[in-house]
Amino acid sequence: MSVRISTPAKINLWLEIIGKRNDGYHEVSSLMLPVAVYDHLQVERLPEGLSLTCSHPDVPTDASNLACRAARLYLQTAGFAAGIHIQLDKNIPVGAGLGGGSADAAAVLLAMNQLFASRFSMLDLTRMAHMLGADVPFFLSRRPALATGIGERIHHVGAVPEYPLVLVKPPLAVSTGWVYRRLKLTRGVSRIKISTFLAHPWQLHDFMENDLESVTLNEYPLLIEIKQWMKAQGAVGALMSGSGPTVFGIFAETSQAERVGHLAKQVWDGCWVEATRTQTDPGATFG
Repeated sequence: MSVRISTPAKINLWLEIIGKRNDGYHEVSSLMLPVAVYDHLQVERLPEGLSLTCSHPDVPTDASNLACRAARLYLQTAGFAAGIHIQLDKNIPVGAGLGGGSADAAAVLLAMNQLFASRFSMLDLTRMAHMLGADVPFFLSRRPALATGIGERIHHVGAVPEYPLVLVKPPLAVSTGWVYRRLKLTRGVSRIKISTFLAHPWQLHDFMENDLESVTLNEYPLLIEIKQWMKAQGAVGALMSGSGPTVFGIFAETSQAERVGHLAKQVWDGCWVEATRTQTDPGATFG
């Protein structure tokens, strides 16, 4: 018996780092939006064992993989001795700031709940997601959400436009831990108010901020060039997602994003490029 599920990427329309807690984690305020770039997973129930195969050679397939950890946590919580095999078709770039690992972990929790006849409530799954990582709860619902706390407090937000966008990821690897260790905290409080954003959702220059850019862009000036290029092509706004290195540009029209995406593949040779859009409610797509 098996379940197929697709899970989207995400961007951070803004990411404010409020401060550092005594436990070493950072308080944030971030508007997270699902993006129509998908990983596809098949989760199969077996008599015993836990294994993962992946289409991408850079993705670890051992117990360190977050999807494997999610499967193990589900089985332990349920008290089951069953085995699980996960087949991961990876389309979300690895180490991109687009949440691919967290998306896969959440997808495994949802798929296993299908396999085991919805044994757990969404609240139960959310508790498990919290144990796996700060971004994982967001991917259980895949809806626009304001993330606060260390990112684990998810407040769903309605009436967010579906923004046409272009994603460009250079062939760089950026460690989230490395970025946070070098971050100089100066904010202290959140400046961006969700009510103000919802009143003017296309006035993006007032909202597109990422405090982690101060570290990543300083180390990788190429990202500054990509941001400037996006704006020169007519982007309403351009920003790095998460800790990077993916840069996204938001455009007023889908046709404009598609044109710029085609051009980006020629200009930014060697980069992963995708013209797509954010989504308001992709839901859990089972097959």
